[in-house]
Amino acid sequence: MSLELSTDGPVLVIGAAGKTGSAVSRVLLARGVRVRAAVRAGSPRRLGYAVDPSHRIEVDLVSGSGLAAAMDGASAVYHLAPNMHPDEVGIAERVLAAAAHAGIPRFVFHSVLHPHDHRMPHHLRKADAEEAVRRYPAGWTILQPAAYHQNLLPAALAGRVEVPYSLDTPFTNVDVGDVARVAARVLTERGHHGATYELAGPESLTVRDLAVVARDVLQQDVEAVQIPLETWALTQGADLPDQPRHDLMAMFTAYDQSGLCGNSWVLAHLLGRPPTTWALALRGEA
Repeated sequence: MSLELSTDGPVLVIGAAGKTGSAVSRVLLARGVRVRAAVRAGSPRRLGYAVDPSHRIEVDLVSGSGLAAAMDGASAVYHLAPNMHPDEVGIAERVLAAAAHAGIPRFVFHSVLHPHDHRMPHHLRKADAEEAVRRYPAGWTILQPAAYHQNLLPAALAGRVEVPYSLDTPFTNVDVGDVARVAARVLTERGHHGATYELAGPESLTVRDLAVVARDVLQQDVEAVQIPLETWALTQGADLPDQPRHDLMAMFTAYDQSGLCGNSWVLAHLLGRPPTTWALALRGEA
């Protein structure tokens, strides 16, 4: 018996214009799965991948406008909320309600590694949203990815990885492409109902380690620099609204204390191969 689910309808990807949503959409399309791209008003008309223009639909996750039309006829939903959004739980509840009303049999939620870490408010909002997902009346799956390699790739390529937290706490960063491949599997295959998958990369590396590996791979100078958190707040964080700036500062404080690490076994099992290392991610970008 095939493990494939019916995908007669398109898979709805919420947040399809962003880094993760774009990656998930590309993998689904490469597998021959139709994608319906849900985007915010004002998102680019061209999404960087070959989705049918008729399957690009604008939604407002705060008001719920557009959700019913986006859900109509979909075979599955991949829900990725806007980063650091204060209404994470309300958004999840609106999306879940629209999916349930449409009778969608598969709901996949993009959460975060260690959502119950009380030091990070945006992680706790993910944890509360997960509880709403677990009440979904049909099939649901939760993905909990670590921080992405791609978050630091541009800085490494530019030769200076500058962060407002310790250079010596460990991270098991994950490749966004690996996360997208897992997302495509759980959206289209049987056997993942009720599962919560931790998706961590295969290496425990500090920022200082990341710079050393980048120097070796890129054959150029790459420095790791820690700046004071207050300096970040007055520079990169200065133009952010108060709430996301506060959330990011809380996250950086947690990173300064203990980094962010998970176990890569589940990811390797779901990929059917070793997860992508930092060096491989660098070579791919270079």
